[in-house]
Amino acid sequence: MIRCALFFSALLLGGLVRAEGGALQMVGQARLNVLFWPVYDSRLYSPDGSYSEATRPLRLEIEYLRDVAAQDLVANTRREWQRLGTGAAEQEQWLASLERLWPDVGENDVLALVVDGQDKSTFLLNGRTLGTIDDPAFGPRFLAIWLSPDTSRPELRLALLGRE
Repeated sequence: MIRCALFFSALLLGGLVRAEGGALQMVGQARLNVLFWPVYDSRLYSPDGSYSEATRPLRLEIEYLRDVAAQDLVANTRREWQRLGTGAAEQEQWLASLERLWPDVGENDVLALVVDGQDKSTFLLNGRTLGTIDDPAFGPRFLAIWLSPDTSRPELRLALLGRE
């Protein structure tokens, strides 16, 4: 019932969400499947419904379609950063922050990242603030997992950017 209400709310808003500084419009959305199993639906929002690396605020939402342990989320983030060659000295500090911030997620939970106009990165779970990472380098490096041309999931990137 709640899922249905959320769907109709999103439909009525026309793909709009609220963020600090006003409403954001959906840029694109995608579903990640691993083999035959759906893992999550993702949605990217910006002020005008388009994306560039400099766009702020920016919101990435991931709605999980299965249960995932926090340690697996952090391990996957580490793996993707290593694959992308993210060798930032801050990487271990960021991963430690994510270990503290992220809980286990369950089916239908929505984990969101909002990168604001000051490049602060705030994580939310089902609309509740989990915490903020103030390092301006974090947001772009985290978003690169999905939005970099070198992402491990280029089809997902294209869908998030509205270029399927």
